[in-house]
Amino acid sequence: MSNRSLNLDDTLYQYLLDHSLREHPAQLGLREATRSHQAAGMQISPEQGQFMAMLVKLLGVRRAIEIGVFTGYSALSVALALPDDGYLLACDISDDYTRIGKPFWHDAGISHKIDLQLAPALDTLDQRLGAGEAGQYDFAFIDADKVSYDAYYERCLQLLRPGGLIAIDNVLWSGAVVQPSQEPDTQALQALNRKLHADTRIDLSMLPLGDGLTMARKR
Repeated sequence: MSNRSLNLDDTLYQYLLDHSLREHPAQLGLREATRSHQAAGMQISPEQGQFMAMLVKLLGVRRAIEIGVFTGYSALSVALALPDDGYLLACDISDDYTRIGKPFWHDAGISHKIDLQLAPALDTLDQRLGAGEAGQYDFAFIDADKVSYDAYYERCLQLLRPGGLIAIDNVLWSGAVVQPSQEPDTQALQALNRKLHADTRIDLSMLPLGDGLTMARKR
């Protein structure tokens, strides 16, 4: 028994994967294709992708947002969990990164669900708000530049329906959030974590999953 989350050593982590992880072949292929990438550390863990897919199914998500696609593993995980007529607005600025994932999206048969917008995400989100899409999304995943997290959060909160869920990645930032810092990304995460804790517009849970994952349910 334990009254706090376990620390996973490599052996226990592998046990978790061996007894829980169920990946589509395209997911495994995309992870392998990303493994040698110089920025491979930006990819979410496979158990986090599986957890988000479970949330998408439990919530009955039909319309979702992703901010920060990288090579596309998280988009693939979410899109696989969406119904066939589901929609994922995927926001990124890098064609070099996202083009890696596109063949795997195609192989998984979910390319038609993903609307990839290569533009600054704030511009894309503001355009959607301007087009009257407030309250029309069910789920959002934020995993991009940390200094813009607060702005992404505020836009997503407007775009989500009541009861919709925002998942925010890297909120523990490898432990750096517990120490005073002058580093802009760390400061941005610390400020957002404080803000979310006091935000009465949402229900909140911060999980020690991956690099820290916050769940914010719009009331």
